[in-house]
Amino acid sequence: MLGIYTHRPPGGSAQLRDVTQDGVGACIRMRCDPVMTAELGGPLPVEGMADTVRRDAGRAAAGTAWVRMIVPDPRTPDVVAGTVTIGAHENDGGPRSEIGWMVLPEFQGRGLGRRAARALLEQARDEDRWGEVHAFPATTDAASNGICRSLGFRFLAEREVTFAGRVLRTHHWAGTPRTDLTPG
Repeated sequence: MLGIYTHRPPGGSAQLRDVTQDGVGACIRMRCDPVMTAELGGPLPVEGMADTVRRDAGRAAAGTAWVRMIVPDPRTPDVVAGTVTIGAHENDGGPRSEIGWMVLPEFQGRGLGRRAARALLEQARDEDRWGEVHAFPATTDAASNGICRSLGFRFLAEREVTFAGRVLRTHHWAGTPRTDLTPG
């Protein structure tokens, strides 16, 4: 069953739905476009995106990660503005919960990324899941760093992280949804 999640803060709602295997086109637009991936080291190859979406849909269905599509208009749930994800990733000290989001250019500047991230963090808070959540936006990604700040995340440090085999210079943010999420 397709999960639909709605968050209605003052100033507009965010509707999210689980990623499904039919999301390959949106995945290609987000991960294979030079503009969309400028802060992520550049576009990924189109080959393999179907496998990526299949893996993401499987993780979402199994509940091992929350991989959600951002739906800008509930009347057209097949039109997506981007994605927001929380999942556990291995790092030097063991597993760490991470959140990330991408918003397509034609939907940017509307607050959809912030509302979607807030909705997912509120669900994490309400279910007391994921513990401390980390985010690693590029140091030059003012919008994503602003989202982290607006959600109540703490800036920890600049650091290099590896994403899709590429080393990126990022800001490391962290927050615990149960205690740090700012009122929304």
